[in-house]
Amino acid sequence: MDIERIAVHESAGQAFPIPALVESLSSLSVPVERTTDGETYGPGDCVVTFSPREAFLDAAWVHGVRAGYDEFDTAAYEASDTVLTNSTGIHGDTVPETVVGYLTMFARRLHVYRDQQRERVWGHEGYEVPFTLTGERVCVVGLGTIGQGVARRADALGMDVVGVRRSGDPADGVERVYTPDELGAAVADARFVVLAVPLTDTTEGLVDAAVLDAMPADAYLVNVARGDVVVEDALLSALDDGRIAGAAIDAYWEEPLPENHPLWGYENVVMSPHCAAFTNHYHEDIAGLVRENAERAMRGESLRNRVA
Repeated sequence: MDIERIAVHESAGQAFPIPALVESLSSLSVPVERTTDGETYGPGDCVVTFSPREAFLDAAWVHGVRAGYDEFDTAAYEASDTVLTNSTGIHGDTVPETVVGYLTMFARRLHVYRDQQRERVWGHEGYEVPFTLTGERVCVVGLGTIGQGVARRADALGMDVVGVRRSGDPADGVERVYTPDELGAAVADARFVVLAVPLTDTTEGLVDAAVLDAMPADAYLVNVARGDVVVEDALLSALDDGRIAGAAIDAYWEEPLPENHPLWGYENVVMSPHCAAFTNHYHEDIAGLVRENAERAMRGESLRNRVA
């Protein structure tokens, strides 16, 4: 594959400052340029983007700056002979650290005290409410880069870690690994259920009313996967009925989440705007992937993280 230009699409600015990425890629032997909607692409272009555009199908290679690529029509890329790569494998620290923050927040009630601070209220949670993470069970659904990062950190905190993965293969720091057909059993004794799976035909709607009913009443759901992994109405119903203790959500069914969405109103729900992976070095991580693959392409080698 002959790469003559790296085109950084303006949508990538949702993840990092575009000039920072352009600068990080300046050592490449091909020009690196910022592009906007309405521009055209050719067989010598690599496009770095946050979101898909039809025009990208005329390029040689498109790199998505997120791990998830469910928005991209992989069949269309294969039909047009345009290579598609994603950014999986670089979120092993950022997202797991965010998850640990969610777990600690719920256990130590930090979200409650932050809310009280805004209202200038001095008050303690009931004696029976705060707890420690040590000894609590967390079920990590999906044991890829992110899931294994969560598992290692939870294990280091003294938590009892179980996991769910298609293969059922063991993972470091995970006491027992279940397969997806055993999901109900996997979550049955978990204080926290962490979703770290990609959105696919098999994971869409994975967490439905039956799974939520299988969770203990004092359990929390943490979603750093994709919104559609969870059945929206089922989650809202479980929160309304008190069938789970709460949730931490970073990925939604519609983004940005509409102002009138019910999730905004729950005191036991912690929300972040799909930013669990954000870091001030993210552009460097992306540059490393793009640089490596550009060099591979120029040598005629297969590209890392190819999904189409």
